[in-house]
Amino acid sequence: MRNVINLDELKLEHGAKGDKFEWNSARIGPLVGARDLRYSYDVLPPGKRACPFHSHRAQEEVFFIVSGTGTLRYGSETRRIRAGDIICCPVGGPDTAHQIVNDSDGELAFLSISTMTDPEICEYPDSGKIIAYDGKWRHSTEAAAGEVDYWKGEV
Repeated sequence: MRNVINLDELKLEHGAKGDKFEWNSARIGPLVGARDLRYSYDVLPPGKRACPFHSHRAQEEVFFIVSGTGTLRYGSETRRIRAGDIICCPVGGPDTAHQIVNDSDGELAFLSISTMTDPEICEYPDSGKIIAYDGKWRHSTEAAAGEVDYWKGEV
């Protein structure tokens, strides 16, 4: 059946950025014919995280911890996470910012499921960045740059 795949059939791709971010992942959605949701499987090595601390303004995410332990940063709180935990990250601002950190000495594996709502705006509280994208274009800016008047530069 085209719409069923087992985790042991996935071909994980390795990625890394700097010394904090490293992952092995597979995008599952295209493999099972997903249309309205995005699915991925991620395995974090010990001491690593998959992405920066961020929040979404359009896309909701859910994480299911398959194996291992780690820490969830969520808003201004942290919490220990373990296999079997389900984590909901609804649309919102800094109070729904989230990040999964593998601070254990074993691998941490999880499924990610998100809506594919575009356009999307992500905020990054640690760096002050804001990124807007819609699948065709992407724009990054720093929130600290301040507001720009709507009419600035228009003729």
